Parts: sequence; structure tokens; C-alpha cells
Amino acid sequence: MSRLHERLEAKRKLPTADTSHVVSPKTTRIARRDFLKTSAAAGGGLCIAAFVPELAARPVSNPAANATVFAPNAFVRIAADESVTVIANHSEMGQGIYTSLPMLLNEELQADWSRIKVEAAPVDAAYNHTVFGMQMTGGSTTTPSEWERFRKMGAMARVMLIDAAAHKWGVSASECHAEKGVVIHAASSKKASYGSLADAASQLKPPANVVLKDPKQFTLIGKPTRRLDTPSKVNGTAQFGLDVRLPGMLFALVARPPVFGGKVLSFDASEALKIPGVRAVQQIPSGVAIVAERFWAAKLGREKVKISWDHGPNAKLSTSQMLDDFSRLSASPGTVAKRTGDPAAALANAAKTITAEYHVPYLAHAMMEPLNCVVDLRADSCEIWTGTQFETVDRANAAQVAGLPPEKVQIHTTLLGGGFGRRANPASDFVVEAMHVAKVAGAPVKVAWTREDDLAGGWYRPMWHDRFAAGLDAQGYPIAWTHTIVGQSITEGTPFAAYTINRDGVDSTSVEGAADLLYGIPNLQVDLHSPKIGVPVQWWRSVGHSHTGFSVEGFFDEVAHAGGKDPYELRRKLLANQPRMSAVLQLVGQKAGWGKPLPPGRGRGIATHFSFDSYVAQVIEAAVDKDGTVRVHRVVCAVDCGRTVNPDIVKAQMEGGIIFGLTAALKTEITLEDGRVQQRNFHEYPMLRMFESPEIEVHIVSSEQNPTGVGEPSVPPVAPGLANAIFAATGKRVRRLPIRASDLLGGNEAKS
Repeated sequence: MSRLHERLEAKRKLPTADTSHVVSPKTTRIARRDFLKTSAAAGGGLCIAAFVPELAARPVSNPAANATVFAPNAFVRIAADESVTVIANHSEMGQGIYTSLPMLLNEELQADWSRIKVEAAPVDAAYNHTVFGMQMTGGSTTTPSEWERFRKMGAMARVMLIDAAAHKWGVSASECHAEKGVVIHAASSKKASYGSLADAASQLKPPANVVLKDPKQFTLIGKPTRRLDTPSKVNGTAQFGLDVRLPGMLFALVARPPVFGGKVLSFDASEALKIPGVRAVQQIPSGVAIVAERFWAAKLGREKVKISWDHGPNAKLSTSQMLDDFSRLSASPGTVAKRTGDPAAALANAAKTITAEYHVPYLAHAMMEPLNCVVDLRADSCEIWTGTQFETVDRANAAQVAGLPPEKVQIHTTLLGGGFGRRANPASDFVVEAMHVAKVAGAPVKVAWTREDDLAGGWYRPMWHDRFAAGLDAQGYPIAWTHTIVGQSITEGTPFAAYTINRDGVDSTSVEGAADLLYGIPNLQVDLHSPKIGVPVQWWRSVGHSHTGFSVEGFFDEVAHAGGKDPYELRRKLLANQPRMSAVLQLVGQKAGWGKPLPPGRGRGIATHFSFDSYVAQVIEAAVDKDGTVRVHRVVCAVDCGRTVNPDIVKAQMEGGIIFGLTAALKTEITLEDGRVQQRNFHEYPMLRMFESPEIEVHIVSSEQNPTGVGEPSVPPVAPGLANAIFAATGKRVRRLPIRASDLLGGNEAKS
């Protein structure tokens, strides 16, 4: 969900739980960074109500009515047993927010860190995203969006606890302070634990204004801190969606059309119903549901159902044909997304011009935990257990299927075994499907997706094709750059289109990383073709940057060599007006030893990318074996993501993104023939293995700026850094992914 912020109105909200669509009036569009800065300024860092939804300052329910619990707001509860529960309104999918959010809150609360536990928030307006106005997790926005709110919620609770102690002792609150879950009056040596003050504090009115710490006083933020969710994941008590078990729960699988857009004509369930444990076989909107007492019975039942399909309009879809079509389309001008100077004239007058085409395939999210959803549907209410990134949207869509008011639908957000955007589906496909199955089951039911279902189930990162032309002056410096992009829009037809697609039809998520190029090239044009194809697509980790990172940084390397320039030095020159990226570039060059000799046969490639308001540069060392096998030996990464909450989490996210990016660069693609997805499981959609993983170094630039994204920004520079390293080692250009041995063994030597 990356650049949704750029198209966001200053005061308008996305759909709430009882709204199924968004109208599109005239909007005032402001940049994401400006929006966040404006929001922070409005609050002045002090006034809770001015910065967060007014509901956030009150408990969602009223646990404070219980004398043993102090719940000053929707985000924290303190019990008489000294336990402190932080209510997390964002989904934990491995990115570490079940630790970073409590760190933000406890920096101000000053509770005993060892007593803190985390609980997933229910769906409630109090937990809406501070920018998007809905409850969701995506776009690497969790920490940036909660940077002030969670600290304010912690400060609110601390102030009330200190006030309760001061009143009890008959002293001024200004004479008291808190540390490690205890309020202390130094003059009298009196102490009171937070748990012992819970009852008294719960009787107080929350303050309207709180004063936050100066960052120089931070004792937790910025410190490496062990993750709170690790012990439960190690001992097996952590609950993911696949772990949910309810009394009397049934299991279900769905037979879906083999071609996107297909429909059921008829089916014969007679053989399936003979399998012990199969309870029902019935058609639902997405296919045919097989409901059974156990998963395996449902799986066997699905294999026995005989279905006649109407394959629909996409039965002839072929990615090889689409590639030819995309290439032809890229040769014609698209809708202009960005133009500066006069690129056409500059190209015509250039001393040298170079051109290239780049291509990347459809990609699946391939989470470790396949999609699943448990539904307990009753006549007057509904409970759902699932790993979701889109609580507000999912509840609204589930309520519509159930015919219930949204407030009668409760979603329990479990831990997510990976998300990468797939569990933030605008259509709530896996939740809506489970709702329809629940109507068939007549009992609590878990709808599980197999790995084959997951890979063939659509909602991929789009396939993209990029055509470039660059003009160089007599000294070899680029003076013109044109970039035509071809690929599907991921937001067209969704409520997000009002914020991402401009009046000319340009989807900002398609051109991000290209239309906002940081390099100082005076004549620039980026244009876009958005063909309509019947393959379901949506955001994938790093969204549009996942393809523009590869193509832009790969072609930039070609430009550097065509002009006889060192790729590192040319970047330094053209980033002269970008101090933060320049600093990241310089750091990664220094740490990687740019320019120093390498072992024979090994090449060094460099790439930078700005995404999710973070600056990343990477240097990759790689070699190519005689059989075309690529060996990645070392990746050095430098990142400026603003102030760091937990350096360990930042490093883990950078490392994870690098492995994710290498997998896409070396291994994976989704292809279609006769409308059918060809990849069925990990033997055909392989992941990078441990023995193939390189040495990774991550260096964080110290910053006093507010935090920016870390979950996705390390992905875009990986593929181009590797491609550029391969060129340095072999003289062969990589212009399509995944990297193929045939490309490296063939006659693809660069002519620049």
C-alpha cells in the first residue's frame, strides 16, 4: 500500500465499517510526508484530541468499571497484579510491531518492561489508522503513524497514576515521578506500584493534554530490545489463524475455477459424499465448497467432486503473449505521469543515446501460512478468527454477506504467518468466501487454503514491462531520460482509486519509484499504459517500487557505463541535492569497500532507492558459475529510516526484505498458459534456501527525523544491485526477472 498517502485528502477518510464504497468528490491532495507533518503540528506534540481520533482517549469497553483494572484509554490496561496489557491496533505478521508499539507506549508510561504483554485490538473506530481513517496494517506505516499516538497514550496513563498516588499521599504531583512501574515521592521515600494504584487511577478523568519526553530523555526508544512475541512462538503457544480450534468446528476447502473469472456450470458430488466425514458439498459464489469433519476428509472430497466449468473470457490468457503485447504497447507513448524540461528535444540533440527494455513477471505473495479463516455465524451475530491486515474492510464485507450490522460482527486478529499485502485484500476475498461457506456449514467452520490454492489463487504483484531511452551529453552525463511503463493498476475498481488515480488515469502506485526519481536529470518523462487484464492483482511487498526499483536502477547502471562513468560516482554527482540519500550512498560505499579489488570472477553492483519515505542503498557481490548459476556472496545495506525505535527490528526487516528480494530476482514467477497458472507448489515456485543466502550487513544512519517505513524499503534495490553485480562480473546485462542461466550463457553481452 505504498503511495496511497500521496493521494490522500487532508481531512477525508476511507470507508468505515458501515460504508461499502467511497464517493469521489473534488479532493485536495497533499504529499504523505506533508500530511504526517501537518497532523503532528496540529497536535503540537501535546493535545491528544487534536492528533488522534477522539475515541482513542477512552477505553473501547469499560474495564475500568472493574476496580482491579485501570484502562485510561483504548491502548493500555493495568491490572492489580501489575500486568500491563498493550492493545495493538496493527497486525503482527513478523515485522515486530508487537514489540515496537509497546516500546513507544512504555517510553512514556515507564512501566516494568518485564510485565508487559500484547493483545490484538478488536475492530473499533478508536483503533483507526491515523492517516487512512480505517483499521489496517500496510504500506510500512505502522510505526510512523503511531509515533506520537502511542507515546501520548502511555503519557496519559502515567500522569493519571502519578495523580492518584499524589492524592493518596497528600502531596503535589509535581513532586512525584515514575520508574519501572512504581510511583515515587522522593522527599518522603513513599512508593506505590502501578497495580496498587489501578483502582484509584481509574476514578480520575484522563487529561486533555500531556507533555512528551524530549528525545534526549529516551531510555527505551532506540535501544536493541528483545521481541515480546518470540517466547510464545518458540514454545508453541502463539496463535496463528491455522491454530484456531472451536468446539464443534468443521473444516472446508473450496474448489475454485481453474481460470480467473470462470464459473460453475454443474457439479456431481455423489462420490465426494461417500467419503467418511464429508458433511456437505454446495456451490458458493467462488466455486464449490466441501465441508467435512476434518481437513483431510474435505481435501479428499474436493478431489472427488466432478465439476463442469465455464472458463469465461480469460481461457486463452498467456503470459508469453502478454509479454509481446506489453512490449509493443511500450513503444507508443502512454499517459504522462511526470514531465520536466523537454525530454524529446534533449534526446534529439544528445551526443549519445541508449535504449533498453526491462520485464518482471506476476508474483505470488507465498506467505509461510496459507490463507485461512474461521467463522462462527449465528442468526444475530458473527465471530471471525483470521490473520488480516484489513480489519475495517473485512468486517464491512463480512457483515454485508451475513446481513448483519457491522457492530454485530467481531473479528479476532490472530498472528499472521506472513502477509506482504495479500491479507489486505480490498474485496476481502478469503473472508467473504468463508462467510458463504459458514452459511453452508451451519456450524463454526475453518476454510483453509492449500499451498496449491494459494499460488493459483490470484491477487498477484502485476507483470510489468518498462522501456527506457536516455540521452548523454559530450561528457557522458545524462541530460534526458524517458521511461514508459506498462502494467495493470492495482487500485482501479477499489475504494482506493479515489486517492491513487488522478484525473488523467495515472495510478500513482504504478509509477512510484519512477515519477519521483531523485537523480538530478534535467529532462525527464515518465508515462504509463494500464491495460485491463483478467488476472487479479494487488499490492505486494514494496508495491510499485518492486518493479521500478529493478528497472530504474538497472538502466541507470547502463547509463553510467555508456557514459564511461563509475556507477557509484555518477550517483553521487546526480544526488548532490539529496543529502539524506547521498549520506546513505556514501555509507554503503564505504562499508562495502567500493572500488577495492575482489576475488577473480566476482562482481560488485550498487543500487539506491527511495520508498516509504526511507532511503536505502545496497552493494551486492556476486559471481556466475560456468553453468549459469548465480552465487550471491555479500549484501551490504545502508538505510536512513528516521529515528529508530528498535535497531534489532530494523536490521531484521532489512535482512528479511533482502532475502525476499533475492528470491524474486533468482527464483520466482507466475506464468499462465490457456488461462491457467502453471506453478502449483514450492517445487515450481521455489524460495531461496539457507545455503544460498549471502552474508548480509545492515548499517543504520543515525537520524533525529520522525520514523519512516522499514518493512518494505530494502526490497527494491536488491534485484538491480544483483543485476549490476552480474554485469560487473560477466559483462552481461540482466533485463528480465527471474534471472535465467540461459540469459547469462547466451549472447546478451552489453553493447554500451
